[in-house]
Formats: sequence, C-alpha cells, structure tokens
Amino acid sequence: MVVDDSPFMRMILKDIIDQQPDMKVIAVAKDGMEAVELALKHRPDVITMDVEMPKLNGIEAVKEIMKRAPTRIIMVSSLTEEGAEITLLALELGAVDFVTKPSGSVSMDFRKMAPELVQKIRDAMKIGVNQLLSRRKPVSGLKVRTIVSGKIVVIGSSTGGPRSLDLVIPPLPKDFPAPILIVQHMPPGFTKSLAQRLDRISNISVKEAEEGDELKPGWAYVAPGDFHMGVKYQDRKGIIYLDKKTEKINNVRPSVDYTLDKVAEIYKENTIAVILTGMGKDGTKGAFKVKFFKGIVIAESPETCVVYGMPKAVVEEGYADFVLPADKIPEKLAELV
Repeated sequence: MVVDDSPFMRMILKDIIDQQPDMKVIAVAKDGMEAVELALKHRPDVITMDVEMPKLNGIEAVKEIMKRAPTRIIMVSSLTEEGAEITLLALELGAVDFVTKPSGSVSMDFRKMAPELVQKIRDAMKIGVNQLLSRRKPVSGLKVRTIVSGKIVVIGSSTGGPRSLDLVIPPLPKDFPAPILIVQHMPPGFTKSLAQRLDRISNISVKEAEEGDELKPGWAYVAPGDFHMGVKYQDRKGIIYLDKKTEKINNVRPSVDYTLDKVAEIYKENTIAVILTGMGKDGTKGAFKVKFFKGIVIAESPETCVVYGMPKAVVEEGYADFVLPADKIPEKLAELV
C-alpha cells in the first residue's frame, strides 16, 4: 500500500512498485486517516508511508496501524533535519526502515529512488510481523565504579537500530568509564538527529563525531552519514578521524567493520564490540578482529531485533561472547568496563 498526500508521488511510487514482477500496489491512501482504514481493510504486506500529511500525519498513522494491524512500514521522508527527527520517531514506533525523497522536482529525479525502495520492500518482507512488536522497557539506574578504564565500546547497527539504541544508550550511567563509538547505517543529516535525540534522553553525552574529536569516558560518538569512522592513537589519546575516500564496505558507509578494524588494532583486548539489529553481515569481520585480539563481542538476541541479520552472522561464526536482548546489554557493558 502506498500512502502519500501528493498525487504526483503516489503515481511515481505506484508505478515503481507495479513494474516489479513480484509486487503489486493493492491500495493507495492520500492521508493518515485513510491509511489506517485501508490497512485494516486490505492488510497489505508492506506500506510506504509519507511523513507529513493532513488529517493524520505519518507518525500518528504508524502508531495506529502498529496498534491495530501491525504491518511492515517503510517511511518515505524528505532529507531535512526536521524530517530526520520525525523519521527516527517513526522507527522507534515500529516502522522498519526509511527511504529519502530526492531533492529534485521532476519525474526522473524521483525515479532515482526506485532501486533502493524496491530493495527495501523486499528486505522488509524478510521481517516477521511478530518481530515488529518486540519492545522492551530500558533498564535504569545502573551503577559502575567511577574509574577511567582503558576500554572502548563500539556499537554497530542497521535496520531497527534506533529502537535498539534507545534501550542500550539511555540507561548507561553518566560516569560510564569508557568512550562509545556508534556506527548506525544512515545517510547524512539523519545521524546528527540521531545523536541529538540520544543526547537528550541519555545520562551520558552523545554527539555526531567530528574530525579530531578526543575520545572521552562517558561520551558516545555517532559516525556521520557517508563517512567511515576510524580512531588513531596520538599523544596518548584516542582521536577520531573521518574517511570519505575509502569505498563503501558491505555496500555501506559508515561501516562497522571499518571502525572495529581500526579500534581493535589500538585497543586490542580492551575492545568491546556490540552488534545490534540489522540486515546483512557488516560487523562480522570486525568481530573476528576483536576476538583475534582477545576483546569481547556482544550480539543482540533475536527477541529484540527487528532484523536478526548482523548479530546472527556474528553468532553463527562463533564470535559472540554474549547474546543478549537489547535491554540487558547496558547492564553487561557496565559490568565489563
């Protein structure tokens, strides 16, 4: 089902989907109210959902549909800071992924999104509807000794990542004695909004990483979209650097494998890798390197994953020391550091 308040976008999206031999648009809605009605009536496999609409916006529609007829929902968002905030909220409420509308205004510009949209619809179909409902309350009030340790935590996530990060980052205590690097597969703009949002709801400080940032305990650094994030050791300090020259790894940039590769070389047995929900295998080679240097690897367990892909690959290769639901990971991190 296609939901968009623009007749032009509805036409483009319907055309893109109907051209696929294995897909068919069974309903089209022009606002959130109609989206809820048609979702209940037609029970589509996947819904593409516009964010800003009259009567009932995309967020409210997602909330209502997830309550009454849980469905795989892909948000179709404009690439703006405001749009990023709203899209992250939609992912938290149960949407499985998002695509961004191109900035142009002609038909050909919008058709550029076709390959990504079609792939994400196919990926969405791999997600069981029951997985959309796996929500847990975050643990609060964790305590750790206030010491500066030599440890570092690297967290990698993709599809469903913002929801799992909501369970992992906010409960960590303000005096968490290690820096945290977060690699979430997202385009530019969205990673900044993700960092700002996590900063607002967390005890620790969270920021989008910048070139030359010094790694500090109690801080989390989110890799900016379209940049790999690495670490170098300089003047007895860990310093972040950003790399746009290196090609995509596992078809993504930022890549968790890239960050883990650089971090494990420096921090060796003091590296803790956390692989959260996501499609594909990014993080598996990095986890191997962490284990090679006697570090620790945590994988998110299936019950809280939207997509048990990235952590599953790590578990199947035998690299995971702990397999835990997202809400149990903060406690384990506090214990390990």
